[in-house]
Amino acid sequence: MTPADIAQQFETMSLDDFEELLLDKPRDEKWELIGGRVIRGMVGVCWEHKRIIQNLTIALMNDFRRRGSDCRPYDETFWLKEKLLDLKVFPDVIVRCGELEPDASDLSDPIILIEVISDGTQKRDRHKKWALYQQLPSLRHYVLIERKMPYVDVFNRGRSDWEAYTPLKRLDAILKLEAIQFEMSLAEIYRDVLK
Repeated sequence: MTPADIAQQFETMSLDDFEELLLDKPRDEKWELIGGRVIRGMVGVCWEHKRIIQNLTIALMNDFRRRGSDCRPYDETFWLKEKLLDLKVFPDVIVRCGELEPDASDLSDPIILIEVISDGTQKRDRHKKWALYQQLPSLRHYVLIERKMPYVDVFNRGRSDWEAYTPLKRLDAILKLEAIQFEMSLAEIYRDVLK
């Protein structure tokens, strides 16, 4: 089977068509559009995945409030949407700075995107989504967090291109997100998940 044959097996569409299709989506399914390709999955994650997301969003929100920052974290049920990329996805954590319009349910200008990866999502998060995320002009950091072990990859937008630093692999390592002046130890990211 050729790559073209494989590609034809997947449903593809524009963002406008996808948003119309969402009106018929069953409640127990989670659909995303990644570069025009429709990805269908089930709603729900394992508790470890959810706990990592909670640890991050609580720490981020507390830090922003303490400093009086206008940045805010949004988690898994808030859309990242970019029409030019035919992209409409639910990153695990999105950080955006500045006010949102009343009743907004999506945004297109994140400063940070965080994905908690598993065996089933690794290829999509590390390759397909990342290829599109890099094209978002506002994005400064992309963070990939392994769920089953302490392992965090961070990609930072430098002056001219994206740079990765050495993966963090120890619970005493510190995740640093310079664009929002935020630091968090892996021990806190994995609190109540890994011992």
